[in-house]
Amino acid sequence: MPLKYKLVVFLLSLAPLCFLGSDIWQEYQSPGSALGADPAVAVVHFLGNWAIRFLLVTLTISSLTRRVRKFKLIPIRRMLGLFTFTYALLHFVAYFLLLAEAELSNLITDFVERPYITMGISALILLFPLAITSTNYWQRRLRLNWKKLHRLAYLIGLLAVIHVAWLAKSSYLEAVIYSTWLMVLFGERIFLKNR
Repeated sequence: MPLKYKLVVFLLSLAPLCFLGSDIWQEYQSPGSALGADPAVAVVHFLGNWAIRFLLVTLTISSLTRRVRKFKLIPIRRMLGLFTFTYALLHFVAYFLLLAEAELSNLITDFVERPYITMGISALILLFPLAITSTNYWQRRLRLNWKKLHRLAYLIGLLAVIHVAWLAKSSYLEAVIYSTWLMVLFGERIFLKNR
């Protein structure tokens, strides 16, 4: 795949962070103008939503490459997978610093007492080995085990959808959209396996 296309995807993947940075700057200059009544929650939710979107787009590209072999999308899939990890990690860091007040005791309490936090942190933990083994070196070294390991992305997707659904308070629209998207991808995978 030409470098210019990868560069475009890279820049587009950074765009949400640029928008968030702009909103934070606007919020700093005029409190309540960009991030609503609770800016900390808005930042955490923004990063979390983009993490799950990148994950679902990455899984969608995997489905496309299985269906249409002429699509040379593997480099983009790898890049988007790493952006999934990046946004998920930033989501966690923002939660830890802004909502858990950088207190390990608050984090542990939330992990034990709030199931949606348990799901989210579990998804992030499972993302670590996928990010680490995303290189060609690890793909060659792990061989068939590499594919087995990276199928964890579907479990991560399930944990992320549960995280969003259990976190929802007034509207379940995002949870419904994400879960429907994930079910379609699951269905495609099962259909392809049973052919």
